[in-house]
Amino acid sequence: MPTPKIVLFYAFTPLTDPDAIRLWQRDLGEALKLRGRILISKDGINGTLGGDLPAVKKWLRRFREYPAFKDADVKWSEGTALDEDGYSLDFPKLSVKVREEIVSFGAPGELQVDEHGVIGGGVRLNPQQLHELVAQRGDDVVFFDGRNALEAEIGRFRNAVVPEADTTRDFVRLLDDGAFDDLKGRPVVTYCTGGIRCEVLSSLMVSRGFGEVYQLDGGIARYGETYGDDGLWEGSLYVFDRRGSVDFSDHAAVIGQCVGCGASTSRTANCPEASCRRQFVVCEACDAVPCPEHAA
Repeated sequence: MPTPKIVLFYAFTPLTDPDAIRLWQRDLGEALKLRGRILISKDGINGTLGGDLPAVKKWLRRFREYPAFKDADVKWSEGTALDEDGYSLDFPKLSVKVREEIVSFGAPGELQVDEHGVIGGGVRLNPQQLHELVAQRGDDVVFFDGRNALEAEIGRFRNAVVPEADTTRDFVRLLDDGAFDDLKGRPVVTYCTGGIRCEVLSSLMVSRGFGEVYQLDGGIARYGETYGDDGLWEGSLYVFDRRGSVDFSDHAAVIGQCVGCGASTSRTANCPEASCRRQFVVCEACDAVPCPEHAA
């Protein structure tokens, strides 16, 4: 029986020829019938791929053979299904592109990396160390969501600060406007899906005078592998593929609220208005309801 798998991965490391990496990853992915999205820049690589388990394992062996990627952060999850040709149904195609940033904060000139990763970021905490920090510092610890606000609507750490950000680029503006200056004297733990956005966000916060900044190593995905729904996390994890979201257990809390009827749901969908590209939280019964911006 085919076993659909998905890998989420990234590595911050200097790359002298991003386009050569693009061609290699495109050809390798096509040969192994993988689908997903990979972004490459001079500062590293970021991607998610889906396919049959043997094919994904073969890709990972080849990926780690490249010296710059041997220590890349890679997380596994279950895919939904494969089509009759063995391609993942969680992604429409394979896309491999070179970009100025592998996470689009709109501040490429600020990011500095070396062979060990991002320079000047927050202190890394694994899930156990995160619990130790909370045990020691209690309510003084601030969980700072490094994702878009929509993602936090269906799942977030308890009592987290959720910036009003529609895109990752909004974070630089909010930080520069002083929106979170009141947190500069407290321990701030940044978190995101797999850890990559916090690599950049924590360095931006440190450079703007936040004195005690941490980042959840491996992101929510690794925290969920460790504690499931029996720790500090509440709800579902938004993912950028056709699954929409994933739960860490059979007793995940449902904290999202449908914009149409107010029912509890972890479902997100695109606005049905043809001119709108927004996503929002909506239950299946209200699927035809437009997003708040287009509601009558």
